[in-house]
Amino acid sequence: MITGRGFTNLTHATRKLSRLSRPIGKALPTHEVIGLFPTPFMRAPGALTRELVRGLVAHFGALTDRENNSSANLVHTALLQPGDSPLLVDVAARITPLLAEFGVLLFGERLGWSLKEMWVNVMEQGGRQAMHNHANSFISGVVYLTATHPESRTVFMKSPGGTEFSFKNDHAGVTTGPYNSDKWISMQPEPGDVVLFPSYLMHAVPGNPGERRITLAFNAIPTRLDSWGYKIAFGG
Repeated sequence: MITGRGFTNLTHATRKLSRLSRPIGKALPTHEVIGLFPTPFMRAPGALTRELVRGLVAHFGALTDRENNSSANLVHTALLQPGDSPLLVDVAARITPLLAEFGVLLFGERLGWSLKEMWVNVMEQGGRQAMHNHANSFISGVVYLTATHPESRTVFMKSPGGTEFSFKNDHAGVTTGPYNSDKWISMQPEPGDVVLFPSYLMHAVPGNPGERRITLAFNAIPTRLDSWGYKIAFGG
């Protein structure tokens, strides 16, 4: 498992080791390792103002009446639309430019995007969110509205049954890196931070040993997609 900025630190360490291991006075061919088909993950620190965050917590924190299927200490609101509250109109205005920017990474061009749905999650101490992904959307994301205990940071993982070796090399002596890890613990969020990721990416929240954890989740769709003349438009 890798946490937060582990990829960057590992890369720096690898480069340093490579330089130290070169024989003095002898030129060696340059070896290059390339990560093929990486998965994008965007973090936008402080995308929502403190005032907006406080307003969302005060208004929607008390409207969570949907029970979670796997945790008695996690509840949700009904699915929300930007028009349901002026607060959500403000949220949509701040998130939509991020969707357009992230969408370029996924589809290679700047498209129009709309927030298909949003919902608020309230996780009490002992609550957790089972591994899942989001159907019928292309970009999903989380807005962190309260402080998060370090042990309940969002965890992202490879999809089960992916294209991998059938037998793993996994024991106490293994050094975990970006090419052999099956889980990644996201960096420590602050209230107002927003993260975006492809909707197919599996993720979960471990058991929360801390205080109440409140987030706003969302799904988004582009206005259209075009595959060499085969065009489809989305509404919602």
